[in-house]
Amino acid sequence: QVELVESGGGLVQAGGSLRLSCAASGLTFSTYGMGWFRQAPGKEREFVAAISDRGGTTYYADSVKGRCTISRDNAKSTVYLQMNSLKPEDTALYYCAAVPRFSVSARAYLYWGQGTQVTVAS
Repeated sequence: QVELVESGGGLVQAGGSLRLSCAASGLTFSTYGMGWFRQAPGKEREFVAAISDRGGTTYYADSVKGRCTISRDNAKSTVYLQMNSLKPEDTALYYCAAVPRFSVSARAYLYWGQGTQVTVAS
């Protein structure tokens, strides 16, 4: 049974930083690309960042490029999202997800976590 558990969300002031983590179990982590997505109230889920199975390729949404860094530790079966210079518009429920190899399309992802809330106060 595959399980993805996000942590690290919280309330932060604009300009602050958060580091999200996603611990995976029940899958061969090193063979899956990982992605972060987010959904704000009343809005569609949107792509944030993705990293390939071995970490050699990363991709970011324009809205977070230069402010966020996705990384992974295959020995710990964990993917991270470092978010800096946070803005109120980054407020959302952040999900991690797993896909074979790599993708930036949510439809390709097979497994999803329950999400961790990020709230950025102005």
